[in-house]
Amino acid sequence: MTHTAPLGVAVIGAGTMGADHVRRLDRAVAGARVAAVADLDADRARALADPVEGCAAHTDPEAAMAAPGVDAVLIASPGPAHEAALLAALDRGLPVLCEKPLTPDPEGALRVLAAERKLGGRRIQVGFMRRYDSEYAQLAALLASGELGRPLLLHCRHRNVSVHPYFTDASLINDSVAHEFDAARWLLGHEITAVQVFRPTPSAQAPEGLSDPQLVVFETDGGALVDVEIFANSGFGYQVQAEAVCERGTARIGDAHGLLVNAAGRWGGPVDQHYLTRFADAYDREVRAWVDATRRGEVTGADAWDGYAVAAACAAGTEAQRTGRRVAVDMVEKPRLYRD
Repeated sequence: MTHTAPLGVAVIGAGTMGADHVRRLDRAVAGARVAAVADLDADRARALADPVEGCAAHTDPEAAMAAPGVDAVLIASPGPAHEAALLAALDRGLPVLCEKPLTPDPEGALRVLAAERKLGGRRIQVGFMRRYDSEYAQLAALLASGELGRPLLLHCRHRNVSVHPYFTDASLINDSVAHEFDAARWLLGHEITAVQVFRPTPSAQAPEGLSDPQLVVFETDGGALVDVEIFANSGFGYQVQAEAVCERGTARIGDAHGLLVNAAGRWGGPVDQHYLTRFADAYDREVRAWVDATRRGEVTGADAWDGYAVAAACAAGTEAQRTGRRVAVDMVEKPRLYRD
């Protein structure tokens, strides 16, 4: 169904990501409005909803989805709450943009896939925003062109200034390397088949109990190898970089060659401190593309299968962390709905 009026969106989750999306939908994306906000914290939901004209605050996600004027759902709640919200949205036939993860585990993702398949068409887009970053898009187009030949290796770096004290080793995979799992699948056009994790001596800046940094290596069904340096407490900035090594050349992104200053015997430039600034444009493009596609009655971007594939890779990655072994990624056969 095509929407001619602004798309009414229920935003589920009023934390950092949900608040950023409410701001984006209210001020930066044409053709959409925030019709409802839901959060378990009633005060936080009201604080986010009250400044937005015509926006209702709820503590129950299903009540927000059922609010007047809601045409679509944006899920930005913590990962463990995603499955219930997704199933509720699908039960209403509502299109969804779900921040990653689709679900924290592949079993939950399969339940979501089954519910979506019952509708006979796709309703879910998963928020892997790197697909909308201009540098990642350029790299994807270059690799798809075949100009550099077959991709052989993909070197990735994912560094944070610091992470929350509750971060665990598994969080490094599920919350951070998950992005590299999707980016590698998208850039290379391969599925991930096995994962192995290596741990150097932890940094002195790592919180007690967190093995940081780590090196995650995975294999693909196209014969490429991908390595990811995940350094959650680098202390200096937020950096995401990737270099593809191909048969006839290499291509690298993420060096942030913006303003460079030469002064006082030194040269250099700023380093982003947060993912919301590093990928601000990508988030804008992602939500704008979702709104436009939804108003046309279409679903584009990463789909529920992509969310499931990343969940399966994360399960293998955390098992590889725990055991120190190479762990194969266990996946079901891709359903017809997601092959087109």
